[in-house]
Amino acid sequence: MRASAVSRGLRRSRVLAALAVAPLLAGCFGSGGDARSGGGSRLRVALAFPPAERLSPYGADGTILSRLGITESLTALDGNGVAAPALASSWRQEGARSWLFTLREATFHDGTDVTAQAVAASLAQATRARPAPAAVSGSTLTARAVDRHRVRITTGRPDPILPLRLSSPGLAVLSAKAYAHRGAVDPAGSGTGPFVLKKVNGTSSATLQRYDRYWGGRARAAGIDVRFIADGTARTNALRSGDTDMAEAVPVAQAATLDEGTRRETATARTTSLLLNSRSGPFRDAGLRAAARAATDTSGLARGVYEGHADRGAGIYGPAVTWAQGRHPKPQGRAAAKPADGTAVTLATYDNRPELPEVAQVLKQQLERAGFRVKLVVREYSRLESDALAGKFDAFVLARNSLVDTGDPVAVLASDYTCDGGYNLAQLCDRGVDRAVAAAERTADPAGRRTAALRAEAVILGTDTVVPLVHQRVITGVGSAVKGVLLDPYERALVGTGTRR
Repeated sequence: MRASAVSRGLRRSRVLAALAVAPLLAGCFGSGGDARSGGGSRLRVALAFPPAERLSPYGADGTILSRLGITESLTALDGNGVAAPALASSWRQEGARSWLFTLREATFHDGTDVTAQAVAASLAQATRARPAPAAVSGSTLTARAVDRHRVRITTGRPDPILPLRLSSPGLAVLSAKAYAHRGAVDPAGSGTGPFVLKKVNGTSSATLQRYDRYWGGRARAAGIDVRFIADGTARTNALRSGDTDMAEAVPVAQAATLDEGTRRETATARTTSLLLNSRSGPFRDAGLRAAARAATDTSGLARGVYEGHADRGAGIYGPAVTWAQGRHPKPQGRAAAKPADGTAVTLATYDNRPELPEVAQVLKQQLERAGFRVKLVVREYSRLESDALAGKFDAFVLARNSLVDTGDPVAVLASDYTCDGGYNLAQLCDRGVDRAVAAAERTADPAGRRTAALRAEAVILGTDTVVPLVHQRVITGVGSAVKGVLLDPYERALVGTGTRR
């Protein structure tokens, strides 16, 4: 069966399921969503990804904390991907390896002041985390208080994009309270954002209250009631039934069930890719990786599974990364494809982003036509991540925002494709790749750094450990009464001080 036909059949079944189960979702957020506390209604938000690491900021959960306005870093990213003030009001470079950051007047959620000593202690905790946050993977960073409001940050080698690196949600600044229990990080009551994390109910829900002493001004909403709903159909139904105010990652197959005014489509730097395990299993063989890459039909995935809400994979950086458009060098050093001859492989993905199981199903058929025998594994992300990082699958379908960690195009290459990378799901360890990424990291000039990143991208793609499939546009469901939602191409922000209903 052709990929487009498979996709249409899957989409029809999903839409029918969405319409059929809508009444079952009534009341999943409870009546507290309209409660008022000190002015302003509470917001009800449905997120796709339950906490995978007990809301530690050092991994994937860091973006949950930043999207909900709980945590902040020293810097942020502006609309052009440039470092902007956040907890640091200004900074200057003192030398090749040293930067001085001046802090604004701010307080933590536990009432203590944001001081240079507190910032230095928080960053020290982040650098000691294992695995290290992607923003500092493979680098050395030391922070020391100069006085109450200034902190000096020194790097092991020249780091021209340190202000960008420090914008990462994984480098959120937390109070000493967060580190009270050895071996664990607790962001409840220890962040600096407009909302305080008050309660977490495992992987099902969380309760946030407005923080009235927020340095950026009092939020319009009294608080946020969060539900973590991995199933895309359930998230969409919650919005359609009026049971939630916002639903992230609306499946493209159900976008048509929403009124036009409640659909917000955002071009992002997110690329869905097929990652092939080059350390163990059959895809250690570069010839078999080449055969798998040759078997994929990326244009069919963009038209079929994503119904035109995505672009065909062109590289690690997609069209939302405007400086990369039309500049991708040809992949270097690709091996010749070998016959699959019935080679058995395990292909895994997660269902928090509902298109991914459809993508995996289509890929399964494409690989089987090329001679592979494919076992498909689909789980919720928090139940899959540790196995994927351990290299327990032969192939993995991943949706990854290439600029989410730092805004720097080189950072995702270092974290995802180098020997010491902290998020290396492809299990890639190649000297040529490491050299190319290291050369890009040493390049200070922004234009030159981007060119070097594209050169490194070509070397990585030449290993056939990653096959870019599509570049996504994310659909967010927003209730008609809701104002001020932050539709962020870097997917770091969703709720801010002006978000309200």
